[in-house]
Amino acid sequence: MKNTLQFLVAVAVTCVFIGCAAVTVTTDYAHAANFANYKTYALTPPHHSSMMSPTSEAALNDALRTELAGRGLREAPGQKADLDIVRHVFVQEKVSAQQWSDWGYRGSWPYSFGSYGMWNGAPVTYTDISVYGEGTLILDFVDAHTKKLVFRGVGKAVVGGPESNAGKIREAVAKIVAAYPGTH
Repeated sequence: MKNTLQFLVAVAVTCVFIGCAAVTVTTDYAHAANFANYKTYALTPPHHSSMMSPTSEAALNDALRTELAGRGLREAPGQKADLDIVRHVFVQEKVSAQQWSDWGYRGSWPYSFGSYGMWNGAPVTYTDISVYGEGTLILDFVDAHTKKLVFRGVGKAVVGGPESNAGKIREAVAKIVAAYPGTH
């Protein structure tokens, strides 16, 4: 039983470090900005286009439209919008190193039918190295008239398959828009 608990704890810790956790989001805004003046927005592409898969792009646009409508903002043609919403995405390769030891069994590992021994010189500490991609989504809310950044949201999560990424994008957008200081 003790071994099972220790194994489950090791798996849980590993999951936290390599991204089983949900999307993390941070936001900041210009405290002097009058967010009550912003009623409309336009989804504006970044100057240097960062590539997203069609599934991810659709998830981002749909989530933005849904979440912003829920906050009372409506989409308007580019030149008539109060806010330009500019997205930036990138993926960074990360490395996770996990170590565990034999928990004091000194070369003899117990299991349900007794125990089994290790060979001479067997390692006492084990290391697992994992390489994974961490995706970052930045949403910049720019005052369309003054061209000043008034709100920024940053979401980060471990990159997976297309459907998994789309779900994480939706989650990040929901958390970012929820933190937007404008109308409700």
